[in-house]
Amino acid sequence: MPENTDRILRAELSGSMVRVMLIDNTNMAAEAMSIHEMSHVAAAASGRIMAATSMISAMLKESGSSVTVTFSGNGPIGKIQCVGAEGYCRIAMDNPAAELPLRSNGKLPVSDAVGKTGKLSVVKDIGLKTPYIGQCELVSGEIAEDFAMYFTVSEQQPSLVALGVLVAENCVIKSGGIIVQPLPGCPDGVIEQLELRSQLFSQISRELAEYSLEELLENSFRGLEPKVLGTQPVGYRCGCTRERMERALVSLGRKELDEMIAERKDIDMACHFCRRLCHFTPSELQKLREYAVKKEDSESKG
Repeated sequence: MPENTDRILRAELSGSMVRVMLIDNTNMAAEAMSIHEMSHVAAAASGRIMAATSMISAMLKESGSSVTVTFSGNGPIGKIQCVGAEGYCRIAMDNPAAELPLRSNGKLPVSDAVGKTGKLSVVKDIGLKTPYIGQCELVSGEIAEDFAMYFTVSEQQPSLVALGVLVAENCVIKSGGIIVQPLPGCPDGVIEQLELRSQLFSQISRELAEYSLEELLENSFRGLEPKVLGTQPVGYRCGCTRERMERALVSLGRKELDEMIAERKDIDMACHFCRRLCHFTPSELQKLREYAVKKEDSESKG
């Protein structure tokens, strides 16, 4: 694997009147494509979703916070789920091998693969008893427009969102994006300037292939006092463990575990996010069944 150069750049404009986040998540997108053996169009959708999820997770201030983004569209890729924490992400989709022909302009048909009808949901776990849940209808399935709608509808925060992924010959060339958010009290003149400059990000993956995050910030917002606040590394990270898979098996209950044990065969469990396999023998399943029985008995008494 190449050295991980993925990172998020935080910045502000016009004396803290506008919040900006830029991300280069090329290695993250490439690793997801490799793990899940994605088609080109699936890799493009995945890279865009992870870029946005990574930036949203980096916005959460509480330690240990996480965000789960789910696209439930009517396209052939099916349901897509991405989990982010402190900028690091993992992703899974129903049909990562789904492929569609290029559009007449040569671009990947991301919206057709994701679906133009369905829902985008965002669940933020910031350590409270009840997580924050927001959702909106898909606007286009192009990902960036759908996230922009989510910010406006669910967070009452109008936002410019641009996301892009360059894929060629089964390889992610560049992946990244930007979120620009005018804060309360932002002058109308500054908002007008942001709207005028929004077209600069229509080919953001190509811009990121040519310029660094700092250069892109300076080039795009010259005259609006761009100021870098800091950067942070990001990447593809899955927190699965054998213990988590054991808990998942226990949660199935004694009846289903009995059926597995009766077959007298070893079973393998695979993580949906990283494809890691964990092997369980019948004797190990028997021990997990004992835990399941104790759990069920305890719950019935409680």
